[in-house]
Amino acid sequence: MAEVTEEKMKWGMAIDLDVCTGCNACVTACAMENNIPFTGEDESGYGRGLHWIRIQRYWHGDYPEIKPDYSPMLCQQCGNAPCEPVCPVFAAVHSEEEQINLQVYNRCIGTRYCANNCPYLSRVFNWFDYEIPEPMAYYLNPSVTVRRRGVMEKCTFCVQRIHAGQEQAKAEGRPVQDGDIVPACAQACPTDAIIFGDLSDPQSRVSQMARSQRSFRQLEELGTEPRVIYLKGGGQYGG
Repeated sequence: MAEVTEEKMKWGMAIDLDVCTGCNACVTACAMENNIPFTGEDESGYGRGLHWIRIQRYWHGDYPEIKPDYSPMLCQQCGNAPCEPVCPVFAAVHSEEEQINLQVYNRCIGTRYCANNCPYLSRVFNWFDYEIPEPMAYYLNPSVTVRRRGVMEKCTFCVQRIHAGQEQAKAEGRPVQDGDIVPACAQACPTDAIIFGDLSDPQSRVSQMARSQRSFRQLEELGTEPRVIYLKGGGQYGG
């Protein structure tokens, strides 16, 4: 069997706002996949929710014909990430292999400089040692670290699934193909609004969606070079 050479992938995500229904299936799937504890209603009221993805709502129209638009918001995996240069312990790092922004939990000392410097408000701070009650503790994903108190957390494009997909392709003696790796949020989306893949591959679905006339990036004028692409919906927010 010929040896498969590993090529750098430019992982990215496209979210079609025209078909997103705001059902929160992606939020729930992300929590289960990445061992995110539920902080409860009281703590969430203080802004201490730990979800790595949230559904933002935008209202348009006049009363009584007011309609919502939904926009899933997660770490934008910036190519020029403002969170990285402000971390004093290099816990926020850019992976050259996956071309995504990673969070090294055992380095993080909880300064929250990265959260203050993130224009997308996509990072959360683990305030307490949240306990996951039985029997939910048996559902913890063994492939994902259970974070300790006092560290920053964020979306990593389900990097454990990226590694698993790469290893599977390598074992089969072939390169990673489009659709081999699907993050939890995309897998759970009932309307196929979330597409994940290699942006450097012009034939991939995510690359084709990025070239759509409806595509845009959040706060692109800041120069952060996000790897999450949105497709405009039909409402006021989507244009």
